[in-house]
Amino acid sequence: MVPIVELKGASKEYVNGSLRVVALREIDLQIFSGEYAVIMGASGSGKSTLLNLLGCLDPLSGGDYLLGGENISQFSDDQLSDIRSRRIGFIFQSYNLIPQLNVLENIEVPLFYQGVSEAEAAERAVVLAERMGLADRLKHKPMELSGGQQQRVAIARSLVCDPILMLADEPTGNLDTKTGHEILELIDELNAEGKTIVMVTHDDDIAHRAQRVVCFRDGEIISNDWNGASKP
Repeated sequence: MVPIVELKGASKEYVNGSLRVVALREIDLQIFSGEYAVIMGASGSGKSTLLNLLGCLDPLSGGDYLLGGENISQFSDDQLSDIRSRRIGFIFQSYNLIPQLNVLENIEVPLFYQGVSEAEAAERAVVLAERMGLADRLKHKPMELSGGQQQRVAIARSLVCDPILMLADEPTGNLDTKTGHEILELIDELNAEGKTIVMVTHDDDIAHRAQRVVCFRDGEIISNDWNGASKP
């Protein structure tokens, strides 16, 4: 199988004056279509840096990043922005919803940057809102929703462009146990339907839900285990 994600010798360093911090050290990693992979590691291990690189939020310092078979390592900021909006879905711990917009409008936001008509955007957003159990909350703004409902809006927004890769950063970190479990079940369903998911977490219980657990330490992969699943 051709991987959805392929990093070849990927490295990232940050320079601030005379201070040089190496966050990732020549990482080789593949994520396959339909896979559910979890990234773990202590604070400062490189896992968040990896997620930023995969999400085209931060450029590589060295090496190559192939997304869907296309090498995007040397893309311009505008090209990477287009990749983010069309091919990658993001689910954040803090939801990152726009407080002035209602549920429907928040879900529609990525489509506006693609020139999708208002009618089509609304139609796609309503379908996803209903899928997330939010049919009676379309006109509510984020502050009128529970944390779980806000995360469901964020998941719907991440799906509205039908991305080839979904990235989740501690998506249940701000939720109580019951609500967090409901969100994880929803993510399980999306993966079962074929969505490729990469999630950063510190929770071992969440890691057991994934097909693969990739552990980082000091900017390097120290384990890459398949949780009993067969490698594609």
